[in-house]
Amino acid sequence: MTFDYNSTRSNLILSEYGRNVQNMVKYICELPTKDERNRYAQVVIDLMGFLNPHLRDVADFKHKLWDHLHIISNFKIDVDSPYPKPTEDAIRFKPAPLTYPQHRIKYKHYGKTVELMIQKARNIEDPDRRQHMVQAIANFMKIAYVTWNKDTVADETIIKDLREMSNGTLVLEENINLNKVEYRPPNQTNRQRNVPNGKNRPNPSNRNNNQGTNRQRNTGSGGGGGGKRY
Repeated sequence: MTFDYNSTRSNLILSEYGRNVQNMVKYICELPTKDERNRYAQVVIDLMGFLNPHLRDVADFKHKLWDHLHIISNFKIDVDSPYPKPTEDAIRFKPAPLTYPQHRIKYKHYGKTVELMIQKARNIEDPDRRQHMVQAIANFMKIAYVTWNKDTVADETIIKDLREMSNGTLVLEENINLNKVEYRPPNQTNRQRNVPNGKNRPNPSNRNNNQGTNRQRNTGSGGGGGGKRY
């Protein structure tokens, strides 16, 4: 007795339709007359739409099903399709490789976006508009610093880094105040959420006092060494 394993079967071209649909398409390709192929192909198209109802929300639903039919048959099926037959080159084309940036970022915690913003700000001629842009960049740098380093940062550090990144062309006043950004550890934030405004926090001293009161109630309030009352 021999078993039929997936490793011994032919490759499944479109797995969302299953192997039975692929076998049906293969059977249609071997039919002798075109009328039979057209009739069976329409049945398979209806079955493919029933197996994948989510495709009905896609534009050109029927067109996509007929394209899938040709793909499953390896573009060998000869039927009268209501849509143009897709070409193998158009389906199996390879996209161009992506080009990755090769330049180095001096301050990685600020990222490439800050460098681009500094470059844009250096090209602004209006002094007031340029100063507003510089302050916005400094505020963004402070947020990026706190997010990356998980720690607070002084405004003087941000102003110094901004001056170095812009080669001294973008300078903020020393006494300027940037937006307040604080780092809060996750465990501290969760603790504050569970106990809002410090209410209902357990007090160890109250627990000890309650235990002492309970002992006095059980042993009696007199000074008789805790003897029983008759």
